[in-house]
Amino acid sequence: MAIKKDNKKTINVLLVEDDTFLANIYKTKFEMEGFKISVSENGESGLADAKKKMPDVILLDILLPKMDGFTVLENLKKDNTTKSIPVILLTNLGQKDDVEKGLKLGAVDYLIKAHFKPSETVEKVRKAFEK
Repeated sequence: MAIKKDNKKTINVLLVEDDTFLANIYKTKFEMEGFKISVSENGESGLADAKKKMPDVILLDILLPKMDGFTVLENLKKDNTTKSIPVILLTNLGQKDDVEKGLKLGAVDYLIKAHFKPSETVEKVRKAFEK
């Protein structure tokens, strides 16, 4: 069963994650739950893919090659075409300063990978669209 947004279309997720193994786990979990998901492996391609694909939600790591996640988030929120896309930071950085910085830059949520199983991350995204 596909997850529909407003009963019209499948929810499109962009995952920006440089760990291929982890990205594949998330990709599989989201696809099993009916989401459409694409993966970008670095900050620069993530920013470009966000502008090109206009996903419904972005899951963004912070520690990325080429451009870190905070810079990607800042650029997304400054751009009129992407500023309304919800961004959930999905990272291993759990320091209070990092969490505050991410939320201040415009992330709607901040998930620490070690605290959430991929299936729980899928549920977080699903619940964001049930509101």
